[in-house]
Amino acid sequence: MKVVLMGYMGCGKSAVSEVLSVYLGYPALDLDTFIEQKEGCSISELFENKGAIYFRKAESKYLQELLQTSGPQIIALGGGTPCYSNNMELLKSQSDVVTVYLKGSINLLADRLWTERKHRPLIANIQNKQELLEFIGKHLFERVPYYSQANHTVAIDAKSIDEIVDEIKEILL
Repeated sequence: MKVVLMGYMGCGKSAVSEVLSVYLGYPALDLDTFIEQKEGCSISELFENKGAIYFRKAESKYLQELLQTSGPQIIALGGGTPCYSNNMELLKSQSDVVTVYLKGSINLLADRLWTERKHRPLIANIQNKQELLEFIGKHLFERVPYYSQANHTVAIDAKSIDEIVDEIKEILL
């Protein structure tokens, strides 16, 4: 089985995948990290040097590569991955894939992303918190139709990573 975590940036996909990996004994793979290793540069550099279209094509290619590997895995997707290149359809077509949407409120996501925005290409140039809130709200409006196609949704507000992992474990077992 492959457990695929999705949700907006800042929802904790990478952190949850690492803890869930310990509980389930499955290797945790972060799609963005995998892309960086394959491309030999950071996601920010990839966006800057080759553009968003190249990135989305590479993202889809590497997602397919991960899904074709055998054995159980926990895969943390990038925030936009389910929304491009028919990636959501690809995930839904895999009989061994269980998708989990980590759903956070706009305020929670903005609080988490505000301090790390310089490391996130999509929000690196946002100058104030109100602008960030509006950006996230607009993005979620566009992306929730994809995220909501996940097999399961786990609300993350006011929960620790362990509480989120426990909820995912209950879903899977």
